[in-house]
Amino acid sequence: MSLRTVEVIPYDPRWPAMFEEEAALLHRILGEVAVQVHHIGSTSVPGLAAKPIIDILLEVTSLDALDVVNDAMRAIGYEPRGERGIPRRRYFPKGGLDRTHQVHAFAAGDEHVIRHLAFRDYLRAHPETAREYGELKIAVARECDNDIERYCEGKDAYVKAVEARALLAHNRVSNRSCTNVDCRE
Repeated sequence: MSLRTVEVIPYDPRWPAMFEEEAALLHRILGEVAVQVHHIGSTSVPGLAAKPIIDILLEVTSLDALDVVNDAMRAIGYEPRGERGIPRRRYFPKGGLDRTHQVHAFAAGDEHVIRHLAFRDYLRAHPETAREYGELKIAVARECDNDIERYCEGKDAYVKAVEARALLAHNRVSNRSCTNVDCRE
């Protein structure tokens, strides 16, 4: 069995357009099941080195409703893989060993949605952190011998630290935007 290559490359300015094209396809295929489609992951951060795989965060009306349309996802090249280690998620890679896209689907408003978007937005707002992250990813990819688990482990502590800062920043912004008396921290 072949292994996928773990390759981190410089930012490609075509990635946003590749996301937009796929987002339109997902909206067309999924209809009302798709609440929101977001570009996440490193390909969504201008200037950030990344594995050349478009990460898509799909917010859906419910996971049960999404499960019903697995055949529609297969028809456009996505392989339904269930939760794949993350509770309340549906995971769909596209492209086999030459993966081009991957969808991470959650019910609208799930805490994982907030976490992914906060991380992306933090990297977009903090180019120095994004640069450091890119350098780490390049180094880990060189050392992991195409072992995706080793690659993920090699960046895990950094990702968790940045994610914690991102969620703090997100919560500060969310609390500031609350104007009614029922707003809770």
